[in-house]
Amino acid sequence: MNNITIVAIPSSHPGGLDAPLGAHFGHCDLYTLVKVAAGEVAEVATLPNVPHQQGGCMAPVNHLAQHGVQILIAGGMGLRPLLGFNQMGIDVLYGGGAQTVAEAVEALLEGRLQRFTTEFTCGGGGGMPLLGGF
Repeated sequence: MNNITIVAIPSSHPGGLDAPLGAHFGHCDLYTLVKVAAGEVAEVATLPNVPHQQGGCMAPVNHLAQHGVQILIAGGMGLRPLLGFNQMGIDVLYGGGAQTVAEAVEALLEGRLQRFTTEFTCGGGGGMPLLGGF
């Protein structure tokens, strides 16, 4: 049996491995979905984001869960969606240092990403994490 993991990375248009990372998961243009098998990229696709109006900040969480996402690499998000991902069983990893989807995936495959914890959360609305007194 082939063990496949679906990883979502918030991205800017047009998506794909060369796309810049979206700064805040819920406000990104789209998600690049990367299927990882045997420690390698097996497939790359894109998934449009959903508007926040219906379901608030949980709408993107539910959207990704419905598409089988098991890992999300994010640079920023609020506490509520982080708790939602945890409740859905989706692992959230902090990819703040990566500039492109490819860099984030490489860091994942090399085991260099840490779990996204409350210290990385922001107040929502697309801001950066509250680090360094900002």
